[in-house]
Amino acid sequence: MIDKQILELKKLWANKRQLTFQLLNLAMIVFSALMIWKGLMFMTKSESPVVVVLSGSMEPAFQRGDILFLNNSVEKVFVGDVVVFKIKDRDIPIVHRILKVHEKDDGRVELLTKGDNNRVDDRCGIMNVHSNNNIIFVPRPSRRGLYAPGQLWLEREDILGKAVGTLRYVGMVTIALNDYPVLKYVLVGMMGLFVLTSKEG
Repeated sequence: MIDKQILELKKLWANKRQLTFQLLNLAMIVFSALMIWKGLMFMTKSESPVVVVLSGSMEPAFQRGDILFLNNSVEKVFVGDVVVFKIKDRDIPIVHRILKVHEKDDGRVELLTKGDNNRVDDRCGIMNVHSNNNIIFVPRPSRRGLYAPGQLWLEREDILGKAVGTLRYVGMVTIALNDYPVLKYVLVGMMGLFVLTSKEG
């Protein structure tokens, strides 16, 4: 099979017109995928409308490898909503459930989240101390929360979207490609090779 693909590549290289046609086909596939992604971003108002669950912190609701579809077009979020959020200076978004919602007088909303399978909330590095009916937040050196250092709450801008749908375990392919980056290059190379060497007909 590989020999056949190499032979087809040599024939393609000799025929510049056919090579140009196949390269345009490949470009059309790539740009179509980008247009679909940008369309989803526009419709959902989310910079990442589809995410893969990477850990078991939301079990049993979501398993590692599930694909989540997000929607960020609705401004209000409520206790119990499963949201995906980003933390400053971290690349990977986090999927957790909203535990508390605080609406400020100025209209700002502060959120506290927690993974269903976690024992503590996402700011577990913080402990409440009551003093004269005020709540003071003191860092707990023994524990590390998920939020950025000194961050007590998420704000609405931190939310990438609310989970509105799921596909079970389909994202395991993405996890495998991230765990073994060589697989990613092999897969992309093979797909490109098959697109270039396939014949219309």
